[in-house]
Amino acid sequence: MSTETTKPSVLFVCAKNGGKSQMAAALMAHHAAGAVEVHSAGTTPGSRINALSAEVVAEVGADMSHGHPKPIDPDLLRSADRVVVLGDEAKVEPLEGMHGSIETWHTDEPSTRGIEGTERMRLVRDDIDTRVQQLLTELTDGTPA
Repeated sequence: MSTETTKPSVLFVCAKNGGKSQMAAALMAHHAAGAVEVHSAGTTPGSRINALSAEVVAEVGADMSHGHPKPIDPDLLRSADRVVVLGDEAKVEPLEGMHGSIETWHTDEPSTRGIEGTERMRLVRDDIDTRVQQLLTELTDGTPA
């Protein structure tokens, strides 16, 4: 018994696509359990995943260890139901024919309060995770997987 439904899709974007956007994508994939098509990209992709980001995401059962920084695919940008820009460094302009909306999450930055290292990254993760779970509820009409 199969019903034809289209999964909602989300594209998480940050500047380097090595930390925040990868964290958000891993957390969404973890919570959505296949109910949402998840992507991430960077406006100026770096060369590797932030190891500390991957470590703290793994603490909550999500996995970003297989990700790699990549640029924004214009076709993906046009087709995503939601584009989420994390932080203030990256800017994403709408493209003609875009399907979804763009929103910016001004994420917590504990370093402005003198918090660094693992403690900083856990606070960043928790802020992103709360937002990801709210977004998941919105994308799935309150019925997560």
